[in-house]
Amino acid sequence: MTTLTRSLAHTPSPDTHQRVTQAKVIRSEWTKFRSQPSTAWSLLTAVALVVGFGVLYSLVRVTRPPRTPADVASFDPTAVGLAGVQLAQVAVGVLGVLLITGEYATGLVRTSMVAVPRRLPVLWGKAAVLALTAPLLFVPAAFATFLVSQSVLAREQLGTSLHHPGVARAVLGSALYLTAVGLLGLGLGAVARNTAGATASLFGVLFGLQLVVGFLPATVADSVARYLPTPAGAAVTTVRPDPASLGPWTGFGLSCLYTAVVLGLAAWRLRRRDV
Repeated sequence: MTTLTRSLAHTPSPDTHQRVTQAKVIRSEWTKFRSQPSTAWSLLTAVALVVGFGVLYSLVRVTRPPRTPADVASFDPTAVGLAGVQLAQVAVGVLGVLLITGEYATGLVRTSMVAVPRRLPVLWGKAAVLALTAPLLFVPAAFATFLVSQSVLAREQLGTSLHHPGVARAVLGSALYLTAVGLLGLGLGAVARNTAGATASLFGVLFGLQLVVGFLPATVADSVARYLPTPAGAAVTTVRPDPASLGPWTGFGLSCLYTAVVLGLAAWRLRRRDV
């Protein structure tokens, strides 16, 4: 009996091995992330748009170079090479939506919440996986499209280099902006819990708000537009931004604030509402 008592005393509690930690949740979410076909297709589409459209647009601009001094002064070769970022944001945002609405569609979310009763670590785990994975793909993609596009523009002496002030920031900022859009999509997906609804909301936030503001008087529209999510975030992707726009990092910071607010709303709903 004494031997059995000592053995039980030294037997680790099941809670010691089964305790849910954020690191374990992130590892679990990484497994889900890389095992979903939609993840690979969305990321591949986004990278293809960044590189393909950026190079294609550079080829078009070579055939139509700026002629007047004003056009030359406002020409931004970096923005031309990174033009695909504006299209790629759709693919990345939809990826963020699918990361969580896919689980609601299949019912897997119930299993996830049973395994992680506190719920919020699941949302933060998905956000961490997306925030760490996206830059690993989009930073090389942005630098690749920049180098290829500038070699194309250089045929008409329109290219620039990474040593030019603001260029490296714009290239890196493009990858960061796409990551922020992906997290925005994740937050909208967690709020709507429905792929169609979240995707519609994503398009509304990225493009719909600009269309609505466009109907306002010009003076009001110019003052308001720069504070919208897309113009604010996109400011970091250009070297010569519109004079009416926010500064690069100020605009990107505002874009991140929008994303944080949506994720905060998603966290509140996840805690307050049943799955």
